[in-house]
Amino acid sequence: MPGVKTNEREGTRSVLRHSRMSATKARQVLDLIRGQDVDRAADILALGDREAATVIGKVLHAAVANAVHNDGLDAEELYVSACYADEGSTLKRWRPRARGRATRIRKRSCHITVIVSRLPEERIARRRAAKAAVGAQRSRRVAGSRRRQRSQENLPAEQATGNRASRRGKAPADEPVTAVEPELEPGPATSAATSADEDAIAEADPGATAEATADDTEGTSDSGAEADPGDTAEATAGDTEGTSDSGAEADASDTVEEKGE
Repeated sequence: MPGVKTNEREGTRSVLRHSRMSATKARQVLDLIRGQDVDRAADILALGDREAATVIGKVLHAAVANAVHNDGLDAEELYVSACYADEGSTLKRWRPRARGRATRIRKRSCHITVIVSRLPEERIARRRAAKAAVGAQRSRRVAGSRRRQRSQENLPAEQATGNRASRRGKAPADEPVTAVEPELEPGPATSAATSADEDAIAEADPGATAEATADDTEGTSDSGAEADPGDTAEATAGDTEGTSDSGAEADASDTVEEKGE
């Protein structure tokens, strides 16, 4: 059984007659858009680098316009059901060659036909379902962003400030900051008072003075990281002088008592 004739195909068509290009060149481009949706076919032709793509793009646009205005179809539900290029008239020219000969030049033409039809119901349902899914995803994203924006607006100013401070790693402004008092190092006045007290103790009991000096020396060596080496040396020298002075006074008093006896 013979197939459907070319001029009996269903759909809305647009025909370009006597196009000044060969049918072979036009067919290479028509094979790319056959069976594609109208939008997809238009994108393929717009990105094509052949001269025939521009001409066939105009024919496709005319076919879609005929379907919308004459048949009342929706442009988004159309696809390229058929497209073909027939041989047209050929212009014959001559080119002179060597030895008095001539070569024939064939300037060919073609008739380009593009037919668009409505998509099957199954394909239309799939396209609508995919578009609805994309719209639902976008609606969920927009609703989520709006909820987050409203929640941020409803937060009190203090809580928002505390959240920003915690994200930056800083303590909130409401929490008190505890100040650490620095330890005071012994100065010259403190050293002088300590040496005077040690001289008074040495006059009362030389033995206790020696033990206190030993304890002070050990304490000074243990706390060398806190006190300066110069202050430690001055305190030790003062303690030694006080001890020697108290010993000399004790020996002098014993000598005077022996002479009186």
